[in-house]
Amino acid sequence: MNAFERTIVKIGSKLEYQFAKFMSKRRKPRVIEPYIGYATPDELVVKGRVLASRRYVEERFGQSRVRNVGQMLGRFMTAEVAGAQVQAEGISTTSDEEGYFELRLPRNGRHGWVTVETHLHDQDNNLLHSEDCAVLAPVDSKTVIISDIDDTVMKTGAYSLTRNLWTSFTGNTLTRQVFADSAVLLDRLTTRRSMPVYYVSSSPWNLHDFLQTIFDRSAVVKGPMFLRDLGLSETKLITNGHGDHKGAAIDTILDANPDGQAILIGDLGQKDAQVYHDAIIRHEGRIAAVILRDPGPQLDAKIRKALKKLEDTGVPTFHDTTFAGLDAKILDLIPTEK
Repeated sequence: MNAFERTIVKIGSKLEYQFAKFMSKRRKPRVIEPYIGYATPDELVVKGRVLASRRYVEERFGQSRVRNVGQMLGRFMTAEVAGAQVQAEGISTTSDEEGYFELRLPRNGRHGWVTVETHLHDQDNNLLHSEDCAVLAPVDSKTVIISDIDDTVMKTGAYSLTRNLWTSFTGNTLTRQVFADSAVLLDRLTTRRSMPVYYVSSSPWNLHDFLQTIFDRSAVVKGPMFLRDLGLSETKLITNGHGDHKGAAIDTILDANPDGQAILIGDLGQKDAQVYHDAIIRHEGRIAAVILRDPGPQLDAKIRKALKKLEDTGVPTFHDTTFAGLDAKILDLIPTEK
């Protein structure tokens, strides 16, 4: 980043901070927006964001694209609260400049879906708000699933920026569609081998509730989401790029499950083949298989090259325009856990 870019980003960061500060003062109540957390062998990682208020969107079938765009823009017009005190089970933290917080609590043998009650306090330690945050704490699973979202689970067109933006902003939770074959694949893998699912996406945290609503409606397996912060800071315009974010999230998930392998699921329309190749190199012996959705029946030279590089690692790699029938092939690779 050159001197001019640093100046622009610094100015933008200060303007964004002042706007959020102004809005949070106007909206006195403080609320916690809960995200789905995850677990390490020793800790529960509770995640969320402190906002001046939460926007509740009422969506109806048949509403206009203009209304959809307005509602989607509203999801990004958040008034974050920095420096807020968040507490759970006697452990406290403060929200960062974008309102995000993370609490690490002793796991104490807890497993399955764990509900953690979080509390928001003011400077005088008065309780302002309480919110339940869900945490997935797998039971000694030796294999986990790490899945992309856009064009892997949900139909988006993310490989085309124009199509991605059109699809994202003109649809709503009632019109957005998931791939039925993805929902079936994830359900069968989690049911027959009790594999926990983690989702990694370049979508912003502002869409966490949006995505979760779509997944719930479409019966997609529930799991922690590792999304991206698109906010400004004095050192960046947005967060790291698509590949860097996904790679870092994969590292975090594998670190949280140090004794297990992972199945990576994605698509060939973006850079998942390269991201997954790099993950295989970084975590030798820990990637059990890779599943990729083809963007169409014909793959261009660039995609074929990335796919060949991935296949050359020796990790079983499956790719097709559909995931139908892949569960049997994957289950053959994964021993039954006792």
